Amino acid sequence: MPMQSINPATGQIIQSFPIWQADQIDAALDQVESAQTGWAVLDFEQRARFMRNLAQVFRQNSETYALMITEEMGKLLKEARAEVEKCAIGCEHYAEHASSYLKDEIIASDASRSVVVYQPLGTILCIMPWNFPFWQLIRAAAPAMMAGNAVVLKHASNVPRCALALEQAFQQAGFPANTFRTFMISAEQAEQVVADRRIAAVTLTGSSAAGRKVAAIAGQHLKKCVLELGGSDPFIVLDDADIEWTAQQALIARLQNMGQSCIAAKRFILLETIADAFVERLQILINQLRSGDPKDDETTIAPMARTDLRSELHAQVERSQASGARLVTGGFPMDTQGAYYSPAILDHVQPGMPAFDEELFGPVAAIVRVKNAEEAIRLANRSHFGLGGSVWTRDPARGEALARQIHAGCTFVNGIVKSDPRLPFGGIKDSGFGRELAYHGIREFVNIKTVWIR
Repeated sequence: MPMQSINPATGQIIQSFPIWQADQIDAALDQVESAQTGWAVLDFEQRARFMRNLAQVFRQNSETYALMITEEMGKLLKEARAEVEKCAIGCEHYAEHASSYLKDEIIASDASRSVVVYQPLGTILCIMPWNFPFWQLIRAAAPAMMAGNAVVLKHASNVPRCALALEQAFQQAGFPANTFRTFMISAEQAEQVVADRRIAAVTLTGSSAAGRKVAAIAGQHLKKCVLELGGSDPFIVLDDADIEWTAQQALIARLQNMGQSCIAAKRFILLETIADAFVERLQILINQLRSGDPKDDETTIAPMARTDLRSELHAQVERSQASGARLVTGGFPMDTQGAYYSPAILDHVQPGMPAFDEELFGPVAAIVRVKNAEEAIRLANRSHFGLGGSVWTRDPARGEALARQIHAGCTFVNGIVKSDPRLPFGGIKDSGFGRELAYHGIREFVNIKTVWIR
């Protein structure tokens, strides 16, 4: 069955693409392996020139790429534009900083001279999701390639146009042929590629189930992997928070990308004294949103990426209600063309309910009421996930003290959880392991080698 690009706002098929045969995969792996050896011997400034060119390609084609993202996975066009710009920023960051991040380190030892050097591993397989179809790839590929690795992309099957556009962007930027390739392959074929000797390591952003499968194959073949998986981020609102402003931030944190983000706020843990006021204000803000064409800048409710994902989300909402959660607003598939879902608030959510225990990958806010900050931290950490989290308070010192207690890869005080090329990004527990971005990310896929000289 071919890959299909389907517009989630209309349900119409945009284009279909054949899945590669085994001989195409084999030939492409040979080509990438050969290209990587030449790429690895270039110095940082030579690689940086190509990476800066890529940043220019993203900016020059921003509207084209943004429209493609919106048509293929449903993101609001204004959010898609921001995603493309973030790709350009990521490319420029690694073009500027890769040489310092991977600079030789002189270490005092019993040698006349001992040096730690950072050298590329080879070809890195990037298995990427559909929710940020450009940025997710760039935040993995930019550091990997600046380190001297080649990159193979296996993208989500519902964004094939974005996958091919990324390969064309690298070509337009002048990268040597086959240093970056998009493989049009199925999930089953990707498992075989992970095991292939020509792949040195793998990074995956996706579900916990997919992460376990990839990690098992990589482990069997003794290959490094980095996994950025699901999340159920807590959004803790203390009793001294500015309710009006925090509710506005909560709306963005929950509904950006229509809630289809691993680091979207999902469990809103509220102190009882301010819970009613917060829920009332959040409901007002949600009811002011307007569904429509995601290409229209006036639209604030975009479709979800696929109708099957909408059905899964709705089932979680219904099961949570059956377990005692109270639906405050929304929470139903909208009676319109496309994969639209009415943004919802589920109140009185408790452990044991799907809205607490599972990841709600869509526009549903789960409200959890607690007596004090200690209970808020306890429930924040009562999760299989550990990607991000935030604390909202007028007392930054108090917020930091609590943020340090949240079990997650990143915690924010009075700020929406986000990725930033300057800061490491990743999770713990079922949210995966390893780090992307900053110097931590570029050092994931290198050989950290000791050179000892007498």
